Amino acid sequence: MNKQLNILISGGGTGGHIFPAIAIANEIKRRNPQANILFVGAHDKMEMQKVPAAGYPIEGLWISGFKRGLSAKNLSFPIKLIASYFKAGSIVKKFKPHVAVGTGGFASGPAIDAALRNNVPAVIQEQNSYPGVTNKILSRKAKKVCVAYDGMEKYFPAEKIVKTGNPVRQNIVLCNVKPEKARNDFDLDITDKVLFIVGGSLGSRTLNNCMKNNLQKLKDTNISVIWQTGSLMFNECKYAAKGYQNIHVFDFISNIDHAYAAADIIVSRAGAIAISELCLVGKPVILVPFPFAAEDHQTKNAMALVNGNAAIHVSDKDAPQKLIPEVIILMQNESRRKELSENIKQFAIADAAERIVDEVLKLVEN
Repeated sequence: MNKQLNILISGGGTGGHIFPAIAIANEIKRRNPQANILFVGAHDKMEMQKVPAAGYPIEGLWISGFKRGLSAKNLSFPIKLIASYFKAGSIVKKFKPHVAVGTGGFASGPAIDAALRNNVPAVIQEQNSYPGVTNKILSRKAKKVCVAYDGMEKYFPAEKIVKTGNPVRQNIVLCNVKPEKARNDFDLDITDKVLFIVGGSLGSRTLNNCMKNNLQKLKDTNISVIWQTGSLMFNECKYAAKGYQNIHVFDFISNIDHAYAAADIIVSRAGAIAISELCLVGKPVILVPFPFAAEDHQTKNAMALVNGNAAIHVSDKDAPQKLIPEVIILMQNESRRKELSENIKQFAIADAAERIVDEVLKLVEN
């Protein structure tokens, strides 16, 4: 297919929604360079930086999530929602998309709903084993729902479900950088074992505190660390690591494929996109699920690997006492690292973006 298409994509709030959306856009452009792609996001969220950096235009909506419990911020939620629905409708009428793609997040609801109200066919992509409210609502009128886990008939119409896996950042799929080169990029001691610890695009207080309290122990065991803190705790963590030549602190790592390549062990939260990336990377992984995810779906994500002897699980509440000792034990056990590495590769789906774009383009052709 090589005709001019207008494709609207909406998803954001976290990297777990943004990076799949960008991966889908890149695959569309690979197949049809003439396609016009417009993103719709939340005006104060990270997609407003990440999407333009990837080379795509984006429109921002004045939208945010509804806070659980009592919160003064909830008072403005209805006003933001109404304003976003009107602006989304205006964007759709002006852009005239042939198809819309939603990957979840605050802005996805108004944007994809506006497309559906204007008779634009839509594909929903759900990353998690427990779907968000937005995607559950949108799936009623969407043509297809692309998922990464079995058993999603509990949440979506069975006839619409296509198991595609989760699309991940292209630099991870295509990465062929050698560990030695990657370690040089991060100025790591070539004789040390390397830990990459990452709490998702927004960071993790639990993982950051585990690191802060064990810097000397890591130094004493000759472990170098690539540490992505997120922006909120970056200055605090950077200060804590001052004087430790083996600790390399970043708020966000754009060339994360090089961090993965440099690592002997990876410690991560268990978000769906993180899991999908880690399966492709094929390194030994210790997962610390975020305990407040809806229906504890991060623990479900993690246990799918743990039950396949493909990852180690440490709970959030146990992490302060157990995480770094677990890292040290695993660093000293080469056969266990090799076993975990081989097993996690069996869960990888490398062509998820291609499978999703197949469904998107079928709607255009029909």
